[in-house]
Amino acid sequence: MAKKKAVKKSADSKNSILSSVDPLVDYGREVWLAGLGAFSLAQQEGGKLGGKVLAKGGKLFDQLVKEGSKLEQSTRKSVGTAGGDIRGGIESRVEKVRKTAVSNWDRLENVFEERVARALARLGIPTADEIQELIGQVNKLNREVRALNSKQTSAKKATKKVAKKAA
Repeated sequence: MAKKKAVKKSADSKNSILSSVDPLVDYGREVWLAGLGAFSLAQQEGGKLGGKVLAKGGKLFDQLVKEGSKLEQSTRKSVGTAGGDIRGGIESRVEKVRKTAVSNWDRLENVFEERVARALARLGIPTADEIQELIGQVNKLNREVRALNSKQTSAKKATKKVAKKAA
């Protein structure tokens, strides 16, 4: 169920991005069509009125191209800024999703480890810490046994010396 919600949220965010870009695309297309219409009218008027108007139409066309270039540059900047904002929003959402996924994975791993530890405890299998503690105790006992053996060996040697002197 959670997967369906995530897919729906993803689809909703894509639709919101497209809906914010669609008006810009529509407006840009209308401006383009208006420019074509203006050029077409200038050509029609130029053809009707003769050479002077045709020359003025050419100048008008050059002026429209110049203004169109300026408008295109400013529009590209605006779209670039909007695109950067959209990209930043997407990147922040992706980072949030990544952090959530890592967090969920860590929690899942902890739950798994706890369950395995409980199962092993029920079976009577010692943990790594318990084994290390036992190893430490065995090492301590070995040292104590060695110390006692060396004391006994020393005592036996002393007893033998005393026995040799007495004989």
